[in-house]
Amino acid sequence: MGLPKLIEKYFPTHGNWHGLSLGWVVVVWLCHIISQQDHRLCYVQDWVEKRRQTLRGSIGQSLRELDWSDDRLAASLRYLSQDENWEEFERELGGNLVQVYEIETNKVYLDSTTGSSYCGADEAGLFQWGKSKDHRPDLRQVKIMLSTLEPIGMPVATEILAGNNADDPLYIPAVNRVRKTLNKSGLLYIGDCKMAALSTRAKINC
Repeated sequence: MGLPKLIEKYFPTHGNWHGLSLGWVVVVWLCHIISQQDHRLCYVQDWVEKRRQTLRGSIGQSLRELDWSDDRLAASLRYLSQDENWEEFERELGGNLVQVYEIETNKVYLDSTTGSSYCGADEAGLFQWGKSKDHRPDLRQVKIMLSTLEPIGMPVATEILAGNNADDPLYIPAVNRVRKTLNKSGLLYIGDCKMAALSTRAKINC
């Protein structure tokens, strides 16, 4: 996938960054999140220390315990919070995956969902009041628009939006992002409430 290099390409660090690169810090952190099902920062450093030899052999890099300290992970999140860089990062990552797996497809599924949270109010944030698909109108929510490639269900484009967004305006931007990633025309786009055979001119609603 080339994930470390892509992270470093689209989220460059400044000259004061020392030790393991941002790309490898994030990749090891993702391994912790996936294997431990825990996204909290405070447990990553100890987890890495107990697996230092395995991780060193896996990534072929020198490791320092401080590379996954709370401060280093918080700094990593600040670099990754540059929203304008994510679309190009996702486009290149998706293109790499399609080439690796040589996927032949003519269908892309588009669907939105919501995630509810007990988080506090922030009128400028992502978690807002909206129509709840979780049947929890008492909770604020975030909206996620996902485009997946058949036949393997591989995510191609993901959009994270404020929870008060309506679904309908999200489809065309999602289609445009898929087109940029796959660089392919004549795909059939199937949505939750509509189906569109989209070339440069045609759109069929069901």
